[in-house]
Amino acid sequence: LARIQTDSVVVMLRELYPDLCFEIAVAMSTTGDKILDTALSKIGEKSLFTKELENALERNEVDLVVHSLKDLPTCLPPGFTIGAVCKRENPLDAVVFHPKNCGKTLSLLPEKSVIGTSSLRRAAQLKKKFPHLEFRDIRGNLNTRLKKLDEKEDFSAIILAAAGLKRMGWENRIGQLLGPEDCLHAVGQGALAVEVRAKDQEILNMVSALHDADTVLCCIAERAFMKRLEGGCSVPVAVNTLLKDGQLYLTGAVYSLDGSDSLKETMQTSVNYPHLNEDGPNDDVQHVGITAKNVPGQAQEAAENLGVELASLLLSKGAKHILSVARQLNDAR
Repeated sequence: LARIQTDSVVVMLRELYPDLCFEIAVAMSTTGDKILDTALSKIGEKSLFTKELENALERNEVDLVVHSLKDLPTCLPPGFTIGAVCKRENPLDAVVFHPKNCGKTLSLLPEKSVIGTSSLRRAAQLKKKFPHLEFRDIRGNLNTRLKKLDEKEDFSAIILAAAGLKRMGWENRIGQLLGPEDCLHAVGQGALAVEVRAKDQEILNMVSALHDADTVLCCIAERAFMKRLEGGCSVPVAVNTLLKDGQLYLTGAVYSLDGSDSLKETMQTSVNYPHLNEDGPNDDVQHVGITAKNVPGQAQEAAENLGVELASLLLSKGAKHILSVARQLNDAR
């Protein structure tokens, strides 16, 4: 999947810059790829899938790195920035069923059916929604997880990001799409990020053409919400965004591990600002790690403020307690 995502970004860059040569020079495994016998939420979440790639960027071995945006922490190490956020694929979660359960939905699965997911966020929401089901960790890349599902009887279904399945060409395996009423998605889910050196103006200018303005604003709001909550993959934090008629709507929620305790709110703001010529000292302002020169700065600020305000609202209602309990319980597991 990582290679397919990188290839898709290179195809876009080659179309924009036919005179330049783009070489996919390095394929490497990250800590998150190598440790497959431990739940993601237990490994320690900072830069789980990114550190080795950033080292190569720092040493000038590569000029840009393609990530799933949901894997990038809300605070990037000094010297790095997200130079492009590409148009978002479907951000929803999808259910892939064991062949024997083909044609079913989660609500139709038998009592005590086991569902595989490595995400605390998914498990917390779905436990509440489908109390007759059991949830168990499943790790590995998409190929590995689908193989575990198909070839063994351990799982009745697994939950994956719809975007990854679509990019792999496996959309036909999606048995059920989980809408926001069933399961709010992860921060940044479905979007690809291109990480670059923050001071490399030439590369930054080049990749900035890949920015999709709507995706940028949605993801800035989501990342600001997560950052203010000090969330990560060791706590269940979920979002849903909608940009319509210049209004950005952000729904955000926090959950206890079993989903019994939760807080959820929606706020909106206008992001309908003209693009001003903002060259000068503020040219490379980052918003939660994203540098987007071709998206109006006032709109980015409004999106970031929306995320912070929504998180602050949840914190005022007790989100910190829910998340700290979730973190302690997860650590003790």
